[in-house]
Amino acid sequence: MKRTVTVLAATTALAAPAVAEDLSVVGSWSSLPLHQQYEAPFWTETLPGAGDFTVELTTHNQMGLGLSEIYPLLGQGVYDVAMTVADYAVGDAPELEGLDVPLLALTADEARAMVDAARPMVSDIYRDRFNAEVLAIAPYPPQVVFCNAEIGSFSDLEGLKIRASGRMTALFLEALGAEGVNVSFSEVPGALQNGVVDCAVTGAGSGYSAGWWEVSTHLLPIPLGGWDHVVTAMNADKWDGLSAADQATLREQIASGFEDPAWASAQDALVNDIACLTGNGACSAGEARDMALVDISDADFDAARGILIGQVLPDWAERAGGDWAQRWNASVGQVVGVTID
Repeated sequence: MKRTVTVLAATTALAAPAVAEDLSVVGSWSSLPLHQQYEAPFWTETLPGAGDFTVELTTHNQMGLGLSEIYPLLGQGVYDVAMTVADYAVGDAPELEGLDVPLLALTADEARAMVDAARPMVSDIYRDRFNAEVLAIAPYPPQVVFCNAEIGSFSDLEGLKIRASGRMTALFLEALGAEGVNVSFSEVPGALQNGVVDCAVTGAGSGYSAGWWEVSTHLLPIPLGGWDHVVTAMNADKWDGLSAADQATLREQIASGFEDPAWASAQDALVNDIACLTGNGACSAGEARDMALVDISDADFDAARGILIGQVLPDWAERAGGDWAQRWNASVGQVVGVTID
C-alpha cells in the first residue's frame, strides 16, 4: 500500500503541468513603431507562444512614469521588465552615455556593431546601478535635426537654440556653439513655431508622425543625436529566480523575435522617413513633405567629429570616472577607430 501511494504521488508530480512564469512588462513609448511593431507583438504573442510565460504589458507613458524613474523602479521590483531610452537614465549612471555617441555610427550596421561592443559594459552598469539584467538593446531611428531656420552646415548651428535628445548630444551642440534648450517632445512644434527654439533633435520618423515638418524648413539627416538606444532589462532578482531553461528561452526568443527584427528594419526606416519629410524618394507612411535636405560636406563633418573626439568624449570620460574610458577604448573605440585620450 505504501509503495502504491508513493508511485501514485510520483506519477502525479510528473504529470503536473509546468507553472507559467508571470511577467509584468513596461514598454517604451506606446505611440512609436518600436513598441507597436516589435515590443508589443513579442511580449504578447511570440514569448507566450514559445514558453511558459504569461505577460501583462503596458508602457511607461501609459503609466505616467517620470522618464528618470523607469529603471530605478525596475530595480526595486515594482515591475519585472522595462524598456526605454538609455539616455533617460544617465542622471543616475553617467557612464551609460558611452553607449550612444553622436556621429560615430552613420548606418544601422555601424550602430549595431557599437552596441554589440558596448554590451558587456552596459550589462555591468545595469547590474550595479539598477539591479537589472540586460536582455536586449534595440534602436529608435537615428536622431536627426529639424530646423525652422536656413542651415547648410554644422557651423550654421552656432548661436541657434536647439532642443537636444540627450545629455551628450546637448554637450556636443554646445561645443559647436549652439545653445541647448530643454523642451519636452510634445512642446517642440509650438517651440519651433514661436521661436523658443530654432532647431530640435529627434528621430526622423517621430518628427514626421508628430508634424514637425509643419514648423520646420530644413532637415539635417546626420545622426547628430545618435540612435537613442532602447534597453530592455529585467529586475535582477526576478531574473535570478528563473529556471535555467526559462532564462535560455527568454534570451533566445528576445534576440530572434525582437532585437534582430528591430535592427533589420532600422536602415530602411531611416531612408523612408527622410523621403517622407523631403520628397526625395518614395514615402510609404503617407504624404511626402518638402523640407530642404541639408547635405553636409566631408570637411564640415570631419571638423565636427574632431570636436566630438577632442572635447566631448574626454569630458564624458571625466564625468564617468573609474576605468570607463579605458573600457570604452578597448571595446567601442576599437570598432569605430576612436581613442579617448
